[in-house]
Amino acid sequence: MKPTDVADPNYFHKVVDCQWACPAHTPVPEYIRLIAAGRYSDAYMINWKSNVFPGILGRTCDRPCEPACRRGRVEKEPVAICRLKRVAADNKDDIRDRLPAPSHHKNGKRIALIGAGPASLTVARDLLPLGYTCVLYDQDKLAGGMMRTQIPKFRLPETVLDEECNYILNLEPELRLGERVDSLEKILAEEYDAIFVGCGAPRGRDLDIPGRKEAAANIHIGIDWLSSVSFGHISKIGRRVIVLGGGNTAMDCCRTSRRLGGEEVHVVVRSGFEEMKASPWEKDDAMREDIPIHNFLVPKEFLHDNGKLKAVVFEKVAARRDEKGRRELVPTGEAPVVMECDDVLVAVGQENAFPWIERDIGIEFDRWDMPKVDPVTYQSTNPKVFFGGDSAFGPKNIIWAVAHGHEAAVSIDQLCNGLDVKDRLPPLVNLLSQKMGIHEWSYDNDISLDLRFKVPHAPKEKTLKDVRLEVELGFTPDLGFHEAQRCLNCDIETVFAGSLCIECDACVDICPMDCITFTENGEEAELRTRLMAPAPNLTQDLYVSDGLKTGRVMVKDEDMCLHCGLCAERCPTGAWDMKKFYLETAQAGSCQAR
Repeated sequence: MKPTDVADPNYFHKVVDCQWACPAHTPVPEYIRLIAAGRYSDAYMINWKSNVFPGILGRTCDRPCEPACRRGRVEKEPVAICRLKRVAADNKDDIRDRLPAPSHHKNGKRIALIGAGPASLTVARDLLPLGYTCVLYDQDKLAGGMMRTQIPKFRLPETVLDEECNYILNLEPELRLGERVDSLEKILAEEYDAIFVGCGAPRGRDLDIPGRKEAAANIHIGIDWLSSVSFGHISKIGRRVIVLGGGNTAMDCCRTSRRLGGEEVHVVVRSGFEEMKASPWEKDDAMREDIPIHNFLVPKEFLHDNGKLKAVVFEKVAARRDEKGRRELVPTGEAPVVMECDDVLVAVGQENAFPWIERDIGIEFDRWDMPKVDPVTYQSTNPKVFFGGDSAFGPKNIIWAVAHGHEAAVSIDQLCNGLDVKDRLPPLVNLLSQKMGIHEWSYDNDISLDLRFKVPHAPKEKTLKDVRLEVELGFTPDLGFHEAQRCLNCDIETVFAGSLCIECDACVDICPMDCITFTENGEEAELRTRLMAPAPNLTQDLYVSDGLKTGRVMVKDEDMCLHCGLCAERCPTGAWDMKKFYLETAQAGSCQAR
């Protein structure tokens, strides 16, 4: 194997798996250490720079960072990264004086932002301080997009949403709220320098089965129904409710129904429980509120009596593999299942709807009627029009919309400065020693043995009576401290200098995970089997040194390293050092700083 190039940021970025997995590349271990130190405002600002909505995401993020957390490789549960983000948001001081001020030196460039959701707000946040004039359109009278219309208040309080949206609105974009855009051609005619489409995926999928039209009065599209609840247009529902679908929207629908009068609320899903798209914690929250989930049932008919909904008929199915190994759902042949109900909420998916985008203005659409969007620049085939969030590649989570917004803002900034939108600056990278003495580090390297702490919840007998009462109470500062201690400091890297090594193997003796091996070099597949502890995880690179004086090489399995620093403390020559890897991705304005 070739020696590892520690000067390549991609190597250590991959070691800090949580940051690698976060679409916005938030420096997770850095802000967790600040939380443990009680520096909540500093932790919040690190989050605000990268993911823009720390308080919102600390409650609602889909947590792509947590499955990647290396704590989950040495025990069952990862660090509660998402909930720690909320600790910073809940306990910070007033940070408004640390935010950018509105720019009073305009650069003459006008940008239209269609939709006031997380993607467009991120673009505005990045461009407004640079002197751009950003014009924000939305059909609703308040900013927030799907964060406001589709996430129930018992998960995301309006005060938190308003606070973090206002941090961006205080940068003084031109607001066209309550103004629906019905023609992109008209927006183009206003001669904006660039247009960003961040309108989300506003249309919920329907079910075209017998009885749908006749019983329409009590069959509701999930995202539309949630929006009506959010704005106070709906305040009650029938006693018996069936929610169709297995995603997070379905979980929000069933839990909201329980609070609006649904005494018997059932979720029915065509797939198996483990295959549901809803996050595991969303399913847990629903079942904690006495909502059963029925799997492998496909709706076939809505039964009604002269238009009054009575029940839903389901066909039982089972998952099987065909001769090519493809999974399919096939009827079991059992008797249909009939479930009585008063209302049905259809939450079987969302899709993009672009009837307002003319097809003769230079924007090409694919066979799924989605705009063709460059996955790096977010530019459409009309060079002035960019897409982001759900409107770019279909429904995902808020954190993805934020990541799209950052990248689109870079592209818009490049375009407006006459630069190639594909010319992306590399991230800023630092690798700094953490030595505070011969055997002392600038961070706490003790490894906590605590298991993941549970987030306190408000009493169910109270939360089920109030659609606006927040269920999760968040970690207290004390719980937040102890959960933060579970972080393995994956950004504090064990960096090896072969020229200083005397091959005494002291680091091998003291390593608690047996992840350091001195051995002859070889092909990677074979070498992995000769390590002190075999390294079967091929997705994690090995750290391989140059040839040492004996001809051997040092090989470290990054998969199991605890970053405890014991190797560096034990090393008599200083061949090992603990260095903090800090990566910050380029944002809009980078081209102006060249």
